[in-house]
Amino acid sequence: MAAPPPPPPPALPSPPAIPILAVKLPKLVPRKRAPQRDGESAPPPPTPALAPPPDLTNHEFCMPSRRILSPADHELFLASPTCTLVQAWIFTLSDSVRDRSVSSIKPSEIHPTIHKILSILSSASEILSRNPPLDTGSRFGNPVFRNFVDDVAAALAPWHTSILGLTSPSQITEISTYLHNAFGNASRIDYGSGHELNFLLWLLALYLSSLLPPSTFPSLVLIVFPAYLELLRAVQSTYYLEPAGSHGVWGLDDYQFLPFLFGASQLRSHPYITPKAIHNALTLEEEGKEYLYLDQIAFVNSIKNVDGLRWHSPMLDDISSARNWSKIESGMRKMFVKEILHKLPVMQHFLFGSLIPAEEGMSREEDFEGKGEGEGQEGEVRVWDDAEGKRHVHASTGWGDCCGIRVPAAVGAEGEMRKGGVGS
Repeated sequence: MAAPPPPPPPALPSPPAIPILAVKLPKLVPRKRAPQRDGESAPPPPTPALAPPPDLTNHEFCMPSRRILSPADHELFLASPTCTLVQAWIFTLSDSVRDRSVSSIKPSEIHPTIHKILSILSSASEILSRNPPLDTGSRFGNPVFRNFVDDVAAALAPWHTSILGLTSPSQITEISTYLHNAFGNASRIDYGSGHELNFLLWLLALYLSSLLPPSTFPSLVLIVFPAYLELLRAVQSTYYLEPAGSHGVWGLDDYQFLPFLFGASQLRSHPYITPKAIHNALTLEEEGKEYLYLDQIAFVNSIKNVDGLRWHSPMLDDISSARNWSKIESGMRKMFVKEILHKLPVMQHFLFGSLIPAEEGMSREEDFEGKGEGEGQEGEVRVWDDAEGKRHVHASTGWGDCCGIRVPAAVGAEGEMRKGGVGS
């Protein structure tokens, strides 16, 4: 009898089914980008072409006055050739010192008019020494500052005639008004970036009067402007000038803005000084006199009672994390346009004359005669005169206070501490 057949081998387990990934996995959706902040990655504003000085033969000069007295006036200004002129002037000066140190200006390159301007600033320094402050014991502005400004006003005409060689009384009145407003506000005893801009407008008026050829531009930034900064630091420290605006220069500095723009241009392609170098005391000491950005940082450090930028100047500390100076320069150019030219509370104090003219259709201060606080043009703005007789025009939105809340300056706090033997 035949043997039974062997049992069949056990069935092998079937292989696991291969998952169909197209069904199992969720559909890939591109990640949504975070909303871009206004101007965050936009290219920096370009440098407009700077117009040559006009022919001033038979030119009629006039006393500069405020003409931005409403939001509509501001819009007219922003679309005007004058706005382009101011932007061209500031950015052309900044471009002229790109990758240049202060010592790159040779004595043989200094134009005679540069020496004349330095002589005027030296005379202003002598006026400062003749007006020592009163010991009021206060960290707020010292009233002797008003005497200093009055003495500067009395010297304006002689400076422009005997030193600069101007002969037309109306031309002297127009041009000197910008220099007069470059030292601060005598009524409020404060100083801010608007006064700093007036100094650059004074230089612009001299350029438009054919006294400053383009070859002088690097010297204006690296020789004249540092001399102005040195003088104003002495004025600020002597009279405890309050910052013009309770927020300082948008958190950069209590008083100045342009040293950061010009200084970033100087350092744009520097081989070894990086943005983080502003935290290195040795770098500030060794290179500060060559680069405006570093020099301003060193000055800010010297008047603060707290060590470290992260504590007393957090915005400057944040900016130091930028990849390179090119990015910082780009940001400073955007800030000049957006935070100065495009801000009504700043530009309402801008002065227009014949050399830096207003646009047709802009208001005049006499248009607001008889209107007091709480009144304005078609309800758009609030208008009033301060104790010095200057007209203030505030939009109904925003902080509503162009001059800020009174705050004691850091130089005042530091100065009073020194008197008590506490300061560094």
